[in-house]
Amino acid sequence: MFAVMVGGAGYGVYTIVSAVNDVGGGGGTDAAVTKKSGPPDEEEVGKASGAFFAAWEKGKAARAASYTNNAEAAAPLLAAYGEEARIADVEITPGAPAGTTVPFRVKAVVSYDGKSEALAYKSELTVVRGQTTGRALVDWEPSVVHPELEDGDTLVTGKAPQPPVKTVGRDGTVLTKEEYPSLGPILDTLREKYGDKAGGTPGVELTIRRAEGASEGAGAADSTLVTLVKGRPGTLRTTLSAGVQAAAEKAVKRFPESSVVAVRPSTGEVLAVANHRRDGFDAAFQGRVAPGSTMKIITAAMLIDNGVTSMNGPAPCPATATWQSQTFENLTGMVPNEGATLADSFLRSCNTAFIKLVDEEPLTDASLTREAQERFGLGRDDWATGVVSFDGSVPAAGGPDRAANAIGQGQVQMNPLNMASVTATAITGTFRQPYLVSPELDGRRLARAEGLPAGTASQLKQMMRLTATQGTAASAMSGLGGDIGAKTGSAEVDGNATSDSWFTGFRDDVAAAAMAQQGGHGGDAAGPIVAAVLRAGG
Repeated sequence: MFAVMVGGAGYGVYTIVSAVNDVGGGGGTDAAVTKKSGPPDEEEVGKASGAFFAAWEKGKAARAASYTNNAEAAAPLLAAYGEEARIADVEITPGAPAGTTVPFRVKAVVSYDGKSEALAYKSELTVVRGQTTGRALVDWEPSVVHPELEDGDTLVTGKAPQPPVKTVGRDGTVLTKEEYPSLGPILDTLREKYGDKAGGTPGVELTIRRAEGASEGAGAADSTLVTLVKGRPGTLRTTLSAGVQAAAEKAVKRFPESSVVAVRPSTGEVLAVANHRRDGFDAAFQGRVAPGSTMKIITAAMLIDNGVTSMNGPAPCPATATWQSQTFENLTGMVPNEGATLADSFLRSCNTAFIKLVDEEPLTDASLTREAQERFGLGRDDWATGVVSFDGSVPAAGGPDRAANAIGQGQVQMNPLNMASVTATAITGTFRQPYLVSPELDGRRLARAEGLPAGTASQLKQMMRLTATQGTAASAMSGLGGDIGAKTGSAEVDGNATSDSWFTGFRDDVAAAAMAQQGGHGGDAAGPIVAAVLRAGG
């Protein structure tokens, strides 16, 4: 069926049919047609998609929108395609349908002020049954028009709002989307935020203009699709290390839905940030999920700072621990040890030891929150990294969540940026807010916190060393030289059969943290990612 549907000419027959049968799809309805139910069949998929393609090719936005199940949302974007975006000579070539899904290729020309460039890309659409009419309609999503479009986005061709930016790493290496793919959204954001401060002059571009406020909220920035007239780029220096970034990019590709961040503890500079996710979300900087037992670094600091115990003090590890009617257990196979010290329970990641200790005086429901905010700089919504980021959340909680928070479950939310910073603070005793662009560029103020007493930091660092050499992190950290330490974590998420894998560690003056959603135990997925990044050095 689709073999002959090339260009606009092949769609005429489907346009005629749909003009009779689609609501708003050509000016009428056929009362004699019985309302259908169930998924559209092969013929209906061909007719509905064909009519939509034909109208789109001819620049008839309202007509094309009428063949979708949300004409009100589709019409403005389809109109912008030919008007604001100045895209013409559209040719759509459908591929073989897979059920009700039709892949297709688009070839077109973008023109502005006498300049033209080719545009080519692939997308797909799905045909569904109209809920009220029973007719076969294109299921409307902005990604039908272009795969990078999201709700509220539009397409515009004209003088770019910002000059292009040549983003470089700490050693002057140019950082590009092609060489470092997961940096793409961050590079777009850096251009949007700092383009006018880096020098340079804007060019003429076809741009995805993001929904109002998107760059402040979800972190999405305008994205260039085609450059018609090149602007003169300014140079923007970042703290990223090209070598560490390359290692991070390679490491996350080994595991789906994974993210990693590396920082320099002595300065707070971000050395690498990488994501490998189907949704393209920057979970490394903006994620908000439970960090599992990596949280025990903060909990151990709280226990030490409040005089509850110390590295060599008691932290018994029973088989179970009950907190306000909720029973907590350890990982399968962990042998109980009633005579364990805090270091023993930390390196084995014993949940019950930490849960039993959070009931001790003088601890309260707010003690962990204060430790996170005042010592580690977390959860105050004041980080200024240079791009959009989330600085963690450790809310005060009573009931079962007080215990769950202590082992990185409950209401605690973190991302790899936060946990890399936690490790950096733990081993130096000083909170240095992570940053990607020097605050001197725009005069922003970095967040501050008290940091840790020297004795607490010394004990945390030693317990992390033991964990990396004798405990749950030993396998992942094997073979790494220098001064090393780590902490594993696995976070159970409702509805998922497999836990999220977490791991944070340090090697000399580099700290890193990684997360792999549904990656299993900390050492299974996140551990190898962190080890690879630490191996690359700074």
